[in-house]
Amino acid sequence: MKLYRASAGIVLQDSGRSRLLRGVDWDLLLNRPDLTAFLARAAKTAPAISFDPDRDALLPPLQGQEVWAAGVTYYRSRDARVEESKEAGGGDFYTRVYSADRPELFFKATPHRVSGHRQPVRIRADSKWNVPEPELALVINSGGRIVGTTICNDMSSRDIEGENPLYLPQAKVYDGSCALGPGILVSSSPLPKSTRIAIVILRGGKTAFSGSTTLAQIKRTFESLVGWLFRDQSFPRGCILSTGTGIVPGDGFTLRSRDEIRITIPPIGTLSNTVA
Repeated sequence: MKLYRASAGIVLQDSGRSRLLRGVDWDLLLNRPDLTAFLARAAKTAPAISFDPDRDALLPPLQGQEVWAAGVTYYRSRDARVEESKEAGGGDFYTRVYSADRPELFFKATPHRVSGHRQPVRIRADSKWNVPEPELALVINSGGRIVGTTICNDMSSRDIEGENPLYLPQAKVYDGSCALGPGILVSSSPLPKSTRIAIVILRGGKTAFSGSTTLAQIKRTFESLVGWLFRDQSFPRGCILSTGTGIVPGDGFTLRSRDEIRITIPPIGTLSNTVA
């Protein structure tokens, strides 16, 4: 089952049918202890509507949730971080994080900084080297249980982070620095390791970059990442945790205004954003 925050309200898709969940609050819905059973009932009783996530206006699939992210969870990400920061003397930090028990977890966005499907993302005005990072994101309730998954576009200013690892918050957190969507896949079973994450960046209608990876390439388990995130932290409305990227464009690539970024994770769909 999939959940969408549409302009008309919360939409549930199941078995090819779309239904409108009237009078339902997004934050309360995600934190229901009987979420799967509630959605199964709603799939049979809620009013049917015509809905297409690639046509109808969507909001990001969060309301009061913070967005956090995990870094250096893929070997490719470790290599990219080492390369970008070696002149600043920070390259060894990322090698240590990749091998350490404690993961790199950082705050990414408040809801007002997050874009949805077919909404614009931004690159910083004071940065010259910017890339999208395509990631699977976990939707977690207030009790620390993973209730769904979505797609995250973790926009990153690589030159700022590479200048000094302590600049990470400025490289990662700014208006329009994150996109989520198109909706949330709600499932009682985890996605298989063979699940593919793919990205295509279009420039003037032509492919400027493409790449793919699978969840089999991630070093850490999702349960471990969530466990570390919830150590001495509470999330009364739940949170979103983006799990890191295994796809990083080469050092000669940077985003430009009007580039279109398409990230696809087949069970969830495609998240599309244009650079403002």
